Amino acid sequence: MILSWEDIISILQGTKQIDVQRLPMEEVGCCYEFLKEFAGDKVIYGINTGFGPMAQWRVDDKYLKDLQYNIIRSHSTGAGKPLDDKYVRAAMIARLGTFLQCRSGVHPDVVKLLVEFINRGIYPFIPEHGSVGASGDLVQLAHMALAMIGEGEVHYHGEWRDAKAVLAKESLSPMKIYIREGLSITNGTSVMTGIGIVNQIEAERLLNLATVASVWMNEIASSFDDFMAFPLNECRHHRGQQIIASRMRQIASGSKCLRRREHDLYDNGHGSDKVFEHKVQAYYSLRCAPQILGPVYDTLENARHIIEDEVNSACDNPIVDSASRNVYHGGNFHGDYISLEEDKVKIAMVRVAMTAERQLNYLFHDRINGILPPFLNMGTLGLNYGMQACQFTATSTTAECQTLAMPNYVHSIPNNNDNQDIVSMGTNTALLCKRVIDNVYQVMSIQYIALAQAVDCLRIADKLSPVTLSLYNDIRGIIPVIVEDRPYYKEISAVEEYLRQEILSL
Repeated sequence: MILSWEDIISILQGTKQIDVQRLPMEEVGCCYEFLKEFAGDKVIYGINTGFGPMAQWRVDDKYLKDLQYNIIRSHSTGAGKPLDDKYVRAAMIARLGTFLQCRSGVHPDVVKLLVEFINRGIYPFIPEHGSVGASGDLVQLAHMALAMIGEGEVHYHGEWRDAKAVLAKESLSPMKIYIREGLSITNGTSVMTGIGIVNQIEAERLLNLATVASVWMNEIASSFDDFMAFPLNECRHHRGQQIIASRMRQIASGSKCLRRREHDLYDNGHGSDKVFEHKVQAYYSLRCAPQILGPVYDTLENARHIIEDEVNSACDNPIVDSASRNVYHGGNFHGDYISLEEDKVKIAMVRVAMTAERQLNYLFHDRINGILPPFLNMGTLGLNYGMQACQFTATSTTAECQTLAMPNYVHSIPNNNDNQDIVSMGTNTALLCKRVIDNVYQVMSIQYIALAQAVDCLRIADKLSPVTLSLYNDIRGIIPVIVEDRPYYKEISAVEEYLRQEILSL
């Protein structure tokens, strides 16, 4: 069974419940029954052997169920803050996607219980730190499994509760061990993939916001509009650039702020002019938005495909194939696909932060823009400070993003008695990407406040495009025009919350 991106999003956002009757439960059961029959007299990793470097030791048949409980309990060693519910929910969806490939050999009851956790909003305690991303997310997924066997803690209706008590309250039975349920849940890339799902949603939103902000910036600067023209962008054969330029034209439609080059410079006989009061070409952070944001679009489009493929992959080990009647040992749990993509997304988001920060500098720097007061100060210069200090926050936060841009995919520390001699660090990469995304929201919140303030400085609200005017009105509904000095930190936070919720149909 394949979960589409739309399925994943609707389940994650709670607009769609998972109907067990529509899942391939019969195929899940057939895979389990085959494994039960096949494993009787064979040596199969993680069923009758130890785990990792301990695989060289055969486990006596009378301890096989204990073996599965032991990997869950022994690997519940995570540290740090617990992941927010949305990341845990996404991780459970990703784990469900793996089980629905019918290659894990788990009992159908495991799938049913996981569905109940998702549908009922039962979120296992999963700490941020613990995974090296090679045998997948062993530690974090062990915490998921721990809750499913009725141990550990879950976040339930906004409170941390004992997992066993919540299962009892919901009339759910803890997960039983049949053959390899402990290993099947703990072994795979589902936590890094879950974080990647949420990162993808937020990154795509930020790209939309950056695209709108770039149009709005050019409206404030009264730029010539040919930088986003179809003929100019179409002749450079990159899909992302062309789509961003098209979106910018759509956003700019109806604006009375942008200039037409053919009217101002081609048709009005300026041939004898020696100095042009208005810039013939805008600064790069304004003019090159399609070329800067285009690669971001392409990066995110590829990342979405990779994440969707990973959700719909059997990413544990060994792989149980009832069709060929064999069990295959390999490394589908290795997190390189997600780690590399999350690094790319992270770097792309750093570029978005850098672009927003440079655009902010244009708005704040009166000697650069030539049309706005210093720091958009509408009070008394010298006595009042406008948004001067807001730039410190935006600049420092962008600087942190640049530090975090170092690829994590290239980090590998052998461990596990060198059994895991090259690892992906995929969950760390996804978490670093999350941190950058959070930073970008902060920078962009300040930028959107500054865009609204610049509109008021120039008194051009009535000339904005319908799209940017709508956003201007929303921002002004959160933070009124700035004249007298006041603390801004609560308003910056409120604008950030607004940007995280705003739906832009681009």
